[in-house]
Amino acid sequence: MRLFLAAAVAFFGSYGAAQACPDYNIQAVEAYQARGAQLRQPRFFGVVAGGDNYIWDCPNVRPGTDQGAGYFTSRPDFSFDLSGMGGLKLEISAVSNCDSALLINTASAGWYYDDDDNGNYDPKIVLTRPVNGRIDIWVGTYDGQFCDAQLRMETFRR
Repeated sequence: MRLFLAAAVAFFGSYGAAQACPDYNIQAVEAYQARGAQLRQPRFFGVVAGGDNYIWDCPNVRPGTDQGAGYFTSRPDFSFDLSGMGGLKLEISAVSNCDSALLINTASAGWYYDDDDNGNYDPKIVLTRPVNGRIDIWVGTYDGQFCDAQLRMETFRR
């Protein structure tokens, strides 16, 4: 009986932890529609960077890119329904007063993470062949603190 209780606690404890992870099934704080041509001029969006969920405690999130530390909210900060992305690359970056990080889930179900590629401890991710559809974006921080940040999105010809 004791073994059963220990197994149940371990199972439900890890299940609860997985539920407190970035989840693209949760409605984003802000949602937009954008065509690739509209993003030829950079667009800026204010956000509070940070979160309580340590990315590497989340089995549902496995970025194929950088693999540094990061704390993110469960709910995406932004959701964009993108169209007209053919022949373009999409640059997504953030600027903040702390060590911010980006986490992205694309329409093709790919996870991307970055911490410092924008310089000055700020993140940048370039999607070289973005597809039309929904993209969810989380702006977190490397160390779990919270700070004001600005998300920047811009497209360029490939």
